[in-house]
Amino acid sequence: MRRLALRLLAILMALLPVGVGAQGVQPDPALRARADALVAILDGRGAYRTYFAASFRDKVPAAQLSAIAAQLKAAIGAPQRIDAFTATSAWSADLTVRYARGTASVRLVIDPAPPHAATGLLITGTAPRDDSMAKLEAEFRALPGASGFGLYALGQGKPVPILDYRADVVAPLGSAFKLWVLAELARQVAAGERHWADVVTVGAPSLPSGVLQTWPAGSPVTVQTLATLMVSISDNTATDTLLATLGRAKVDAMAALAGGSVPVMTTREMFAVKGDAALTRAWAAGSVDARRSLLAETAATIATATLDPTVFAGKPVAIDSVEWFASPAAMAGLLDRLRGADATTRAIMSINAGVDPAIAKRFGYVGFKGGGEPGVQTLNYLVQAKDGRWYAATGNWHRADDAVSEVRFAGLMGRALALLAAR
Repeated sequence: MRRLALRLLAILMALLPVGVGAQGVQPDPALRARADALVAILDGRGAYRTYFAASFRDKVPAAQLSAIAAQLKAAIGAPQRIDAFTATSAWSADLTVRYARGTASVRLVIDPAPPHAATGLLITGTAPRDDSMAKLEAEFRALPGASGFGLYALGQGKPVPILDYRADVVAPLGSAFKLWVLAELARQVAAGERHWADVVTVGAPSLPSGVLQTWPAGSPVTVQTLATLMVSISDNTATDTLLATLGRAKVDAMAALAGGSVPVMTTREMFAVKGDAALTRAWAAGSVDARRSLLAETAATIATATLDPTVFAGKPVAIDSVEWFASPAAMAGLLDRLRGADATTRAIMSINAGVDPAIAKRFGYVGFKGGGEPGVQTLNYLVQAKDGRWYAATGNWHRADDAVSEVRFAGLMGRALALLAAR
């Protein structure tokens, strides 16, 4: 699973931390010059080697940058000028780049040392000009493969649809299944069965994303820390440890209550099953009971197996079977359940907003969890408007024959949130 949480559900190209915005920030003149020169870079006319520092070029080859620029041009036309420039430090800024048919939100970081080459670039969102709910739905319908989304008003009993498309059709979730685990933990805390400060030991390492896979075996950690890492950076080892701590049967019960698929695999189990053709076939052909038996029978082997980090190799693998599934409508109900949980639960969900900061600032609260792997993208937001109204925005895009564009999908969901903020 990809590090969508870390990348704000966009293409991360920032290699240095971006400063926090503050009043009275005085940008260096070189920052404005680099910002103005970015238009040519995004149009494919700029000098890649002199614009970007070597540290950036090592991580983001020219071909990758060109592909991203091409995706943007296909979506909103050719870049034209910098419409807005907000310095977040002397050497970093948030930009709005005007395109022929819309805008792109960008974060730019430059090296303080001459010649002030760009060390970081983050495309945080796109929006067409004169956006509308109808335009948003039309673009979801035009996505290749399969997709679905729903925007819902909360706080009136069941979530009330504002706009939806294939919202009752189940789809692969990727790491968004971790919200089931969070919901079960919140339930156990509310019931007095567990406390946020309970200490457990880190379990068997999974593959990234995350950091706990690098920690010493048996390291002590609180369940609140596990939940925080699971949601904010999509830590797979934290997820597996927490799922085992809570009990698979109880997490299964929560997933079923939330309209999700069962049994709920750990991430280690998912990697192991996808990486073994025989296990993949058995899982795909099996009933719920057969899948539970398969996990039980292979538990000891999977617990100590060497996981293959190249299992995806950039292509979709069994996304129609070896996955976690739920519909947008079901995910909206789950988000509403989490809205009613305690303050700690909501705080954990708000650490990574998963959307363009300019959009996030239009809300009083943004909770988020996304998920993805090659061929799968899903983004789920719990938001509170400045006037106190609550909404859920949840969407998915998947195809078994090819990867899907993170930039394009993140842009669609960012637009959905912007439209909600404007209500």
